[in-house]
Amino acid sequence: MNDWKDCQAVEQVAGKLSGALVFRDTRVPVAALFENLRSGATIDEFLEWFPGVTRLQVEQVLDHEADLLRSPLAS
Repeated sequence: MNDWKDCQAVEQVAGKLSGALVFRDTRVPVAALFENLRSGATIDEFLEWFPGVTRLQVEQVLDHEADLLRSPLAS
């Protein structure tokens, strides 16, 4: 399971979007980033469509996901 507690760019609040992982201080789900990138959107387009999200937050999320993918699986 991915552990996002160490990523400062995101937050998970029970009463906000049903507890979905969102970009900090927004209501934009982190999943929206991955869905848009998978559909061919660029980071610049994503930032245009979701103006509350910063480039730094996007970079931190992508870096964190990459770190999670590089870490060994728990046994």
